[in-house]
Amino acid sequence: MPSIKIECVLPENCRCSESPVWEEASNSLLFVDIPAKKVCRWDSLSKQVHQVTVDAPVSSVALRQSGGYVATIGTKFCALNWEDQSAIVLATVDKDKKNNRFNDGKVDPAGRYFAGNRRSVYKLEKEEQIPDGMCMDAEGKLWVACYNGGRVIRLDPETGKRLQTVKLPVDKTTSCCFGGKDYSEMYVTCAREGMDPESLLRQPEAGGIFKITGLGVKGIPPYHYAG
Repeated sequence: MPSIKIECVLPENCRCSESPVWEEASNSLLFVDIPAKKVCRWDSLSKQVHQVTVDAPVSSVALRQSGGYVATIGTKFCALNWEDQSAIVLATVDKDKKNNRFNDGKVDPAGRYFAGNRRSVYKLEKEEQIPDGMCMDAEGKLWVACYNGGRVIRLDPETGKRLQTVKLPVDKTTSCCFGGKDYSEMYVTCAREGMDPESLLRQPEAGGIFKITGLGVKGIPPYHYAG
């Protein structure tokens, strides 16, 4: 197996970055900063970051088959137009619950955009802490970012067996996705919100975007929302 390399490719100081999605057409990584109300797009070639600021915490972003993106903003499903930085509401849920919001969202193989406030997960080992965002590789195995665990773990979804652990230099890992030219790179988001000054000194890259290479497996392209 090739040696694993971990690097912070974007020291963005996000308060809580989440929902990484690789956009093959632009060689870019999309992600959100939930409390900062931002959708971000990092160009892996130019290394530049462009942002769209919205009016509520944004918990996920996805590619859209007809062009542009979709995002979960507060309790709304929205179409996001990057050129004019506008968000058009497609649907709203939980209108009577003012303090509620979506927690995460993903598009399934049928092109449907799912989002929810709660998740059920497998039983974790003590040091793995809280399971957060996840993705699948081309072999059908599950990769899970462990919040407060500072790692991503590879699981067999049929047996629940842990197959691999990759530790990162930050504790609050939030999500992961595969990307790059052949989907052999993994991108990991993390958070810095809630960390005290001493912890931030120990983890200066907290809130950045990390790239992991040498995993020996590839991912699959993300699904597009069909609406």
